[in-house]
Amino acid sequence: MVDGDAAGAGVGARIRALRAARGLSLSALAADAGIGKGSLSELETGRRNPTLDTLYAVARPLGVPLAALLDDHDGASITGDGIVATRVRLVREPDRVTEVYLLRLAPGVRRSSPAHVAGVEEQLVVLTGAGTVEYGGAPASLGPGDHLRFPADRPHAYVAGPEGLEAVNVITTPA
Repeated sequence: MVDGDAAGAGVGARIRALRAARGLSLSALAADAGIGKGSLSELETGRRNPTLDTLYAVARPLGVPLAALLDDHDGASITGDGIVATRVRLVREPDRVTEVYLLRLAPGVRRSSPAHVAGVEEQLVVLTGAGTVEYGGAPASLGPGDHLRFPADRPHAYVAGPEGLEAVNVITTPA
């Protein structure tokens, strides 16, 4: 969930504006994102705070990085079901958008992500704890100091070990 009611309303307004700019109906975006039309309507009007899963689901059919939907400042956080993602930095360049997040997963938490738009790459550097990244059918176990770079334009997941996982997550989206 995005921190604060005002932030949730801002996210809803950004979703609504992006949907309208792409000529998508509420029903079409909800279907493409795999969420209910009523849920999407509540998000857009600020009556419901989005979860990280919902934001990723909506960002993909809109063809935008997660940063395009979030409160647009470093330090913005989104939480949900044992996960906290805090934006550390956002860099917009003519050919790409790079998002840097501090990602914290509670012990045993699994964070599944749908495929991002074509060409998106993620990098994960583990700070503390341990876990597994699942992508392309090959799980990779990671511990403190380990680094993994992988294509994120296919479904993937992070699974925290018994101590939890704290990592830097870098998401690069082509323009």
